[in-house]
Amino acid sequence: MLTPVEYFIAALAALAAGAINALAGGGTLITFPILTFLGVPAVSANVTNTVALCPGYFGGTLAQLNDLKDQKKRLLALIPASVIGGILGGLLLLQTGEKLFRDLVPYLILLASLLLAIQDPVRAWLMKRMAEGQGAKLEQITWLPVGLASIYGGYFGAGLSVIVLSALGLTLEDSLTRLNALKQAVGFAVNVAAAIYFLFSGHVLWMTALVMAVGALVGGWLGGRLAGKIKPSTLRWTVVSIGVVVAIIYLVR
Repeated sequence: MLTPVEYFIAALAALAAGAINALAGGGTLITFPILTFLGVPAVSANVTNTVALCPGYFGGTLAQLNDLKDQKKRLLALIPASVIGGILGGLLLLQTGEKLFRDLVPYLILLASLLLAIQDPVRAWLMKRMAEGQGAKLEQITWLPVGLASIYGGYFGAGLSVIVLSALGLTLEDSLTRLNALKQAVGFAVNVAAAIYFLFSGHVLWMTALVMAVGALVGGWLGGRLAGKIKPSTLRWTVVSIGVVVAIIYLVR
């Protein structure tokens, strides 16, 4: 049970995460460490964070709904793989145990920071492939790399969008806008599946999740309003730097 001041700090962290996700990505690198620094056990912090940030993923998917309308066949293949992957990742998390997961946390944060750092090069690579018509044309097996990425998403999730976008670019030939819309739908499915699984785990701090969900919604709205006024790459590298510092703190604690 957090104190009123700690709830306020968690809400501020979620507000920042919502804005960061809307502008550049990587909001989990803010909320998860804040929860653990407030004394929430690592597994509960991760579970609560997943549940709390679900509304933000819904908003991202809704914003790109028009780009998904004629991709129903792809969604029928990818959403089940995303849901199954998200549940498997959640299952792995709960089976890991508190001590082992806490030991893995700095390395997971470093991995997420790396994924966030390479987001621009990944997008540039995808755009080059699309411009040159070098899509792999392996659409039938897109569910496999997406499903594997979804397991990671259900387990920790930070940086999932970069992995999913890369997987889609390897196996599909389409515009970056449409692939990004698919990425949003996959991320939403993964997080909702994991969150629903976590509902019955006993690890969700409900009041904290509610306060954070409100903060994330407000932050997402603010992020949308600030779009174009803040350079995404600058914000992204700030979050990457924070992630690296946080990982080092975890390692030396």
